[in-house]
Amino acid sequence: MIKNAPYRFSDFEYITISYGTRDSMLNQYNSATQDYQYLNRSNQVVKQKLKLTDDDLLYLHRKAMEMGFWNVDDDMTTPRKDSLEGRDVPRYTLEYKYKEKRKQVTLDADYAGNQKMKDATKTTIEKVLEMINIANAR
Repeated sequence: MIKNAPYRFSDFEYITISYGTRDSMLNQYNSATQDYQYLNRSNQVVKQKLKLTDDDLLYLHRKAMEMGFWNVDDDMTTPRKDSLEGRDVPRYTLEYKYKEKRKQVTLDADYAGNQKMKDATKTTIEKVLEMINIANAR
């Protein structure tokens, strides 16, 4: 099953994630550049280098496969009537990049679409953020 999966870890290049409100996605991480930027409790932007190990990335690759991340919709945003509606709703953009393929999903926290797809995406995002926090604590 893993060997024939459409996304193979041997082709893996990087993971990027960004999150925040629609107009200020200040929290960002890129595993290729190891650039990590986040908003701390004092509302200050902190920039640092953060390395995820190959084991960390393999775990995240397998977790995405387990959750069915490859099969969810790319756009899981909630339609808004105007630019002020839902302004404070968290938005997440997660990308897994491979040599010849990539999967990028944008999710609004209040997305009302298919619950299974939302749960799969949300769990994958949570695992990525959890791994970033573990690596940051090392």
